Amino acid sequence: METPSTEKIKRLWLEVVKPRMWVAFVPHSVLFLSIFVGIVLAFFLARWYIHTQPFSSPPVEVYPLLVALPESAPDPEYNIRTPEKVDLGHKLFFDVRLSRSKTVSCNTCHILQGAGVDHRTVSVGEQHRAGTRNTPTVFNAAFLPMQFWDGRVETLEQQAALPLITHHEMDMTPEELVNRLLASGYLPYFASAFPDEDEPVSYQNVTFALAAFQRTLITPNARFDQYLAGNHKILSEKELRGLKLFQEAQCATCHYGPLLGGNTFMEFSHGISDDRGRGNLEGHADEANVFRVAPLRNVTLTYPYFHDGSVATIESAVGMMVNEQVRRPFNVLEVREIVAFLRTLEGEFPAIAHPRLPDDVPVFEP
Repeated sequence: METPSTEKIKRLWLEVVKPRMWVAFVPHSVLFLSIFVGIVLAFFLARWYIHTQPFSSPPVEVYPLLVALPESAPDPEYNIRTPEKVDLGHKLFFDVRLSRSKTVSCNTCHILQGAGVDHRTVSVGEQHRAGTRNTPTVFNAAFLPMQFWDGRVETLEQQAALPLITHHEMDMTPEELVNRLLASGYLPYFASAFPDEDEPVSYQNVTFALAAFQRTLITPNARFDQYLAGNHKILSEKELRGLKLFQEAQCATCHYGPLLGGNTFMEFSHGISDDRGRGNLEGHADEANVFRVAPLRNVTLTYPYFHDGSVATIESAVGMMVNEQVRRPFNVLEVREIVAFLRTLEGEFPAIAHPRLPDDVPVFEP
């Protein structure tokens, strides 16, 4: 049997097979590719069109107790804000002369450029003395009905008074503080902030000015607030799944209100310290291991977590809460979805510059 020569095979390829492939295969390939590209373009155009159309209703209904953060905080009648009072509080908040060694200010623990916390396990104050609890954020504290992890006081004025005289924080006495401020050039600022008082430099007025300043530390317009206002496109599918899980797991039972928390007390005994919480307060021995429910505004920025700062990451904190408190174990993907929702609670932080502080009053020898 005769074997076709290489020359014949080559001629057959060039004269018969290749022309037929060009006529049949190439046009069909081009047609197939055109159809594929058309389908892809149609998919993305349809998705774009759907995304630009308003929802007739939100994709996830929000519980009525989850409400937007107001853009401003109300003042108590006894301490109405004025620009002069806020300016004084701004100066005092950053001034280390309010501490015994002149090394610690309010901003040392409540760092305004760091979401209002110091990111330490527990706070460190005068003479490097360690506190007993993690520093809560000062941002949005104006909306809290009680202050501190154990809720021992109700108002910002009461809260501002305690660190100034606490041994491991600023370690002053009211009398020493007033004398220090008079020697630090503060008299004109107090006189401007409290014009109706004969002796405006007082321990009470220090707390009033600090509280007035803190009521300006609001972080509104988080993406969750925009969602509540009707912009239902602002949250991603992952964030919406997190919101749905957050509600289905009954997290909102405790974390509700404008701060998504901070309104009630709950038992919490999953930390590493022996802190008894409200059980340490006089008359509350029956509330051992009871603490204020943590607000969730900007919570993804205020690590570490819980009253003892025992958990470093938000993912670990969420995992602990759903397993220990809710008792509804979540898988890794569900935890990530809830964390994605919690990131939508990050608001717009006000720009707070370091103030120009008054100079010490010169001492003239007779």
